[in-house]
Amino acid sequence: MNPSPTVIAIVGPTAVGKTGIGETVAHALGGEIVSADSMQVYRGMDIGTAKPPEAVRSVPYHCVDIVDPGTPYSAALYQRDARAAIDAIAARSRIPVLVGGTGLYVRAALDDMRFPSGENDAPSRRHYEALAGDIGPLALHELLLERDPASAALIHPNNVRRVIRALEMADEGTCYAEQAAGFAQRNTVYPTVFLGLTMERTALYARIEARIDAMMVNGLFAEVRNLLAEGYRDALTAAQAIGYKELVPVLEEGADQAEAIRAIKQATRRYAKRQLTWFHADPRVRWLDVTVLSSKEATAQTLELLESSEPVLPTVTDE
Repeated sequence: MNPSPTVIAIVGPTAVGKTGIGETVAHALGGEIVSADSMQVYRGMDIGTAKPPEAVRSVPYHCVDIVDPGTPYSAALYQRDARAAIDAIAARSRIPVLVGGTGLYVRAALDDMRFPSGENDAPSRRHYEALAGDIGPLALHELLLERDPASAALIHPNNVRRVIRALEMADEGTCYAEQAAGFAQRNTVYPTVFLGLTMERTALYARIEARIDAMMVNGLFAEVRNLLAEGYRDALTAAQAIGYKELVPVLEEGADQAEAIRAIKQATRRYAKRQLTWFHADPRVRWLDVTVLSSKEATAQTLELLESSEPVLPTVTDE
């Protein structure tokens, strides 16, 4: 059996420069990029997700343009796709470089996290949703209590969605409580060097605003119009579709475009703050402040930091 590949993970908030530095690092080290961005998986959502155009990529990219915007996609599916990409890259004797700011996707790819195998429209999901409607949340929670007391103890009876998820996992022979414990423990499945890029908040927010202005100049409005014409309205108005959902009312209702752009900037700043909170909670991440660094300096210091960093090793279990 081949040893697990060592993965380089470059994480941080949106607009901090992860993609540029990650690609340069991958090029320098003989690596390939695995995107950890929950929106870059969608075809046609290019400008609003800051997806690097294929023509200018210096290394291969994986986990981008996987599905159409209207297709359900999840962290569980991403885990499958990202790990397949990581293993394939390593099999070519190249280095997997995971780059992105979707914290759950980073952990799904690299940590021992287990998800229910069913999709949102799976028969088991529909069965438990119907059962919840028939017997009510308390009785559904009591069913979970009978089948999986440890998981029931963690989930409030009114959290029907999570109760259903735990029941699905019980059907599959897995345990929600064990998954929750794994989420807290941060056990890697690959030897991984975690590097976080950060920036002084005012400078980061200025970069966010400049990026969004550039997106508008580069055709984000037309991209949203085309996606609406292709029937992807529901995908564009989803809560996570920052940069798209704000422009839909402009096209459909004549809402004020300038106000929509301000809303995009505000939502993106808030998202960046959540990303920083998420990644700062992970003690495995070594941080590099790139506030005053040029792109060349940031890449050089990133390479130096990677060279001096020992990978976080997978936890050995008795399984």
